[in-house]
Amino acid sequence: MRKLANAELDRKNIEEFKDAEKTPIIVVLDDIRSLHNIGSVFRTADAFLIEKIYLCGITAVPPNKEIHKTALGATETVTWEYVKDVIEVIQKLKEDNIKVFSVEQTENATMLNDFQVNTNEKYALIFGNEVKGVQQQAINLSDGVIEIPQLGSKHSLNISVSAGIVIWDLFQKMQ
Repeated sequence: MRKLANAELDRKNIEEFKDAEKTPIIVVLDDIRSLHNIGSVFRTADAFLIEKIYLCGITAVPPNKEIHKTALGATETVTWEYVKDVIEVIQKLKEDNIKVFSVEQTENATMLNDFQVNTNEKYALIFGNEVKGVQQQAINLSDGVIEIPQLGSKHSLNISVSAGIVIWDLFQKMQ
């Protein structure tokens, strides 16, 4: 086997990305502190043709040198919008008939491996602060909560890892 060069990967340019049919997933990042986590989520969103990212609360916005380090240009392809209040975003998404799910550890959460997608629905995934998680008020307004099963001794995963796992899982279930 020979490793492929970037030129052989047949990736979309910015215009092709913008014109491509998107995966019906919207990502909501609320109060994310780490600029590297934000950039990493942009890159994952680009990889899976995610429709949009909402940046809320203290989450930094592009252009930003530290976000760019991990996004590697994905802030130019993935549509994004800053809205200070995550509750306002959730209400708008629900008005647009988008199913909103917090990614968090709660009572009665649906484990990711048990989560079933409806291919006729559009989904929004809320990821919260690295320490505090998703705000309780956002959880209360969500249509449900998705939890990533974990078997080790740690209580959580990095936000960018969590986003990658959940986005990949929903993406492949939608195919």
